[in-house]
Amino acid sequence: MSEYLIDGGVPLDGTVKASGNKNAALPCIAAALLTDEPVILRNIPEIEDVQVMFEIYAALGGSVKPLEPNTYRLQLGDITSSVIPIAQAKKIRASILFAGPLLARTGKVVLPPPGGDIIGRRRLDTHFLALTELGAKVKTGETFTFNAKSLTGADIFLDEASVTGTENAIMAAALAEGKTVLTNAAGEPHVQDLCQMLVSMGAHIEGIGSNILSITGVKKLNGCDFTIGADFMEVGSFIGLAAATGGDLHIEGTRPQDLRPAKVAFGKLGISWAHEGTVIHVPRNQPREVNCDLGGMIPKIDDAPWPGFPPDLTSIITVVATQVKGTVLIHEKMFESRMFFVDKLIAMGARIVLCDPHRAVVSGPSRLHGSELISPDVRAGMAMLIAALCADGKSIIRNVYQIERGYEHLVDRLAALGARIVKNGS
Repeated sequence: MSEYLIDGGVPLDGTVKASGNKNAALPCIAAALLTDEPVILRNIPEIEDVQVMFEIYAALGGSVKPLEPNTYRLQLGDITSSVIPIAQAKKIRASILFAGPLLARTGKVVLPPPGGDIIGRRRLDTHFLALTELGAKVKTGETFTFNAKSLTGADIFLDEASVTGTENAIMAAALAEGKTVLTNAAGEPHVQDLCQMLVSMGAHIEGIGSNILSITGVKKLNGCDFTIGADFMEVGSFIGLAAATGGDLHIEGTRPQDLRPAKVAFGKLGISWAHEGTVIHVPRNQPREVNCDLGGMIPKIDDAPWPGFPPDLTSIITVVATQVKGTVLIHEKMFESRMFFVDKLIAMGARIVLCDPHRAVVSGPSRLHGSELISPDVRAGMAMLIAALCADGKSIIRNVYQIERGYEHLVDRLAALGARIVKNGS
């Protein structure tokens, strides 16, 4: 098992380029099943989750050919199977994204329970609701089986604004007969990327970016040449990295409009940035002090579906809060196990009171010291890495596979910014 060896306490400075959005790349790979024509996807991050999605696509009858770094040509021959391979399905939650396209193309899907980060209960009900409304029949057991003689557009109110549930519904509806209206749909930038890709393939989608999507089905979709947008979760992580270590960082290739919710939240900690075009600059000289609410009240940073503060950045901003002056309440409303990693921060010297599975009160600044850590999931793992980089002394982080599932060539990119980090193992 590979691990990171880190000698912290050094501000990170320099320039880093944003990778493509992992959470856009995964549904776009699944969407390549919707056409027999070639699909070229650009700005694909070179990470483990993407490789697993490619393996599933190939197992279903597709071919994947790298054209140049971060660019791939996907071509579907005959769909040879409607069964998602169990070995790959249990590695990533995104394996469920093949359900909508397979159902639309073959009328049948056999899906093992998807894997992914262990951050609390992650419902699949929204997927079943949407696909059932479109005409599928679902059987549950050790695997989930979907069958549909045909798919027909429907007026669907999603029971929650599930990102992957919305994406599955969009992909299935793109080839359904008639019009589908999705209300309470997710509107995150990665959902928008999927919609824009499908439009470039000939799909009819209105309301992109809103919580009401209207999809008029077509009989056939074409191939496309599509570029994935920047990963605003990764950009937010690098902003947190600069803020926590007291560094000066330029981040290239971003979409600043995707960072507006994060800018509000980081602003409560006295952290800001400027942008020129697609380049974000996080300066060294920051107030790094909590901005109290009116009347001197302790402010709250809480996550929410888009356009709220992204839940995937909750772990990151918790670490940043340990390094700024003042007290803030972090409220993770969406996953009941995501905040449990803070006990590791407390062991490193952070002053945090975990009120319950969803709320933590953080008082700073705290002088952190190196520790031995185990990454529980991709975002908490990155948060631990940021904590180790701003801590005094040496740290070891194990199970770094979980971090590298979401961050491309991370060690090399951090080392280029001045981080004292080495990876052991393969």
